[in-house]
Amino acid sequence: MTTNLDARLAALYVFIDDHVAPRRRIGRPPKLTDAELLCLAVAQVLLGFPSTRHWIRFAHARLRHLFRYLPQQSAYNKRLNAAGPLISAAIQALARQVPTWHDNLRLIDSTPLPCAASRETVKRSELAGHAGYGYCRSHSRYFWGFRLYLLTTAEGMPISWCLANPKIGEREVMTALLERDHHLVHSGQVILTDKGFAGKEFEAFLTESLGVHLVRPDRKDEPVRHGRLARVRQWIEAVFATLKGQLNLEQHGGRTLPGVFARTGQRLLALAAGIWHNWTTGAKIKRSLTAFDH
Repeated sequence: MTTNLDARLAALYVFIDDHVAPRRRIGRPPKLTDAELLCLAVAQVLLGFPSTRHWIRFAHARLRHLFRYLPQQSAYNKRLNAAGPLISAAIQALARQVPTWHDNLRLIDSTPLPCAASRETVKRSELAGHAGYGYCRSHSRYFWGFRLYLLTTAEGMPISWCLANPKIGEREVMTALLERDHHLVHSGQVILTDKGFAGKEFEAFLTESLGVHLVRPDRKDEPVRHGRLARVRQWIEAVFATLKGQLNLEQHGGRTLPGVFARTGQRLLALAAGIWHNWTTGAKIKRSLTAFDH
């Protein structure tokens, strides 16, 4: 396979159609299949179109050779908003295909996911009651929206993720995520994280309930154990940098709870598809997406 976008979308379509998309046995088949929908969503992210209106216009002009049918904007939004569970299933299926799925190292962290930039937008948003205000220590700013919690392999392949109100503690959310998806980690693995997840209860949960080992930078008020871990901590920061810089995570455009969930998953799926395809083609840098953004 070559490393151009057409080949990547074709490979992704075959994989999703064979391993992820459910088989429809009754009723009229949709003009745009589930596999085609996910491929169209991945292409939107990779080519840098945060606006659905602009994307559909571009797709009708430039991508008709790849899809038997292309929907209009409203139909595309409706299908994409309802595809959250399918997107999550596709991400996990892709993660199981890469060699690092079997490694003993996992990364966990969280990052802000803003959903509104003004008080008036917050007051009339359909996300009220779900989203909330939070503070981003990395950029010294407040935001309104969610926090994205992510479990990945060493090179950044997403394995599990969730969105949570920023007012809920990070350790509490990550505990719930790992309890829900406990089958995705196994005894003896090492989980690398930052100081925000420091806590005796959280570490005891990982050790006693999951059988994994927590490694994080030492705090100033505790004995030396692992040191600063500055270099390896950049791995997870680089994953979020890719999501925000190349895949426009913060410009997701979601207005409803299913919409935010699906559009966040859309970007994670684009990242997962890129890593999977780079492993398949033997690319040197597994998280590189520059071969597919033009």
